[in-house]
Amino acid sequence: MNTESNTAPDTSGNAGVTDPSYNISATRPLYWSVRRELWENRSIYIAPLIVAGLVLFGYAISAIGLPHRRRALLLLDPVRQRAIIEGPYDAAALMLMLAAFLVGIFYCLDALHGERRDRSILFWKSLPVSDLTSVLAKVIIPMLILPVITFVLIEVTQLIILLLSTLTLVPFGLGATTWERLQFFQLSVILLYSIVTSVLWGAPVYGWLLLVSAWARRATFLWAVLPWLAVCIVEKIAFNTTHFLHLLGHRVFGSYEDAFVLVPPPHHAVIPVVDWLSQLAPLKFISTPGLWIGFVFAVAFLAAAVRLRRYRGPL
Repeated sequence: MNTESNTAPDTSGNAGVTDPSYNISATRPLYWSVRRELWENRSIYIAPLIVAGLVLFGYAISAIGLPHRRRALLLLDPVRQRAIIEGPYDAAALMLMLAAFLVGIFYCLDALHGERRDRSILFWKSLPVSDLTSVLAKVIIPMLILPVITFVLIEVTQLIILLLSTLTLVPFGLGATTWERLQFFQLSVILLYSIVTSVLWGAPVYGWLLLVSAWARRATFLWAVLPWLAVCIVEKIAFNTTHFLHLLGHRVFGSYEDAFVLVPPPHHAVIPVVDWLSQLAPLKFISTPGLWIGFVFAVAFLAAAVRLRRYRGPL
């Protein structure tokens, strides 16, 4: 008589309630996929931190003779004064941007190949996360996470350099010379603009590296470089030209030419220093055909990477 009541489904308020963490991960797979990449690839932020530490260490050593150099600097014209004072800040930004670029390259080459090599792809495929979501999470790292980390680190590094120089020069009555000639806010705007444009311009590069990472069985770096190198060699032998090599170089490092208005320096200036904010050309950059052609190739490469991840098994 009581069998039916004993086996009746639970109609209490707890019925159908699942683990809250499961609900979060089920509704936000891309967010948790990106967090997984950060957990598994600590070099994304450790490598730039090491470079920032080396830059600060080098500047701390060079600050020993800073008061003497600053007195000599004040004898120069204002254009050269500003250029020389901004030198350490520009060098720090360049070093950290280069480090982030190299980290992004090696991350992309290992992003899809690594999970096939250690067979962890079998586990990740068992989760309710699509191949598209997984690939998008991996491309977000070099296209968004790394640039944000780089910008923050450069800003902090430059602020520390500014404080070190001020503390070094204050006892000699020269502490205000840096603040008077250094336009820190302008440097920050230029930095942010440079990082954004360089990342957008390099989208097909990251797409190609992820495609190679999803396809190659080994030696991903060689497979990523050799096809383009072979084309350059064939062109040089057959036509004695280097147009394709220049095209590749422009794709990797050419965002500066299309994102800024390059103004020739004054004839009296040894170091070209101009009003950099007036050189920002976002409309010119957005209207550049190469930018949109690069986006088309990037989408094609990522679509191929998604398909390869779906059908290629572990190594």
